[in-house]
Amino acid sequence: MAGVIDTNIFLYGANADAREHRRARAFLQAALESPDRWYTTEGIVYEFLRAATHPKVFDRPLQWDEAFGFLSVFLGAPNVSVLSAGETHWELLDAQLRDLNQPGGNLFFDVRTAVLMKEHGVREIYTADTDFLQFADVRVVNPLRDG
Repeated sequence: MAGVIDTNIFLYGANADAREHRRARAFLQAALESPDRWYTTEGIVYEFLRAATHPKVFDRPLQWDEAFGFLSVFLGAPNVSVLSAGETHWELLDAQLRDLNQPGGNLFFDVRTAVLMKEHGVREIYTADTDFLQFADVRVVNPLRDG
């Protein structure tokens, strides 16, 4: 067990009103306590902050300091790294876009994550977002499902 933790898992973990909250919190706690290497991206951090503080996403949105404080636990953990673009990023982006069928709109948030994963040799993403199934090189794991 190890890979990228996606925005929605963090959001469910932070939102006590979400029906997925309990499972997301348990998964996130297990990730922090595990010896495995976990990842997020700069984009996921900012996407979480945008969504967690937005009144159209959360009935009771978090204040910026609450949202950042929630993520800071992960950003400061010794087994968590933040992936960022390197020298091969734009070549990999070009190749990824050519592999997809007319990518557009919000899919580009996921494209960025998939390209960063490939660039850093990370194969798995822990998410409830089925859009990641479009990426051949990505193994999608939904930690919120039964079993």
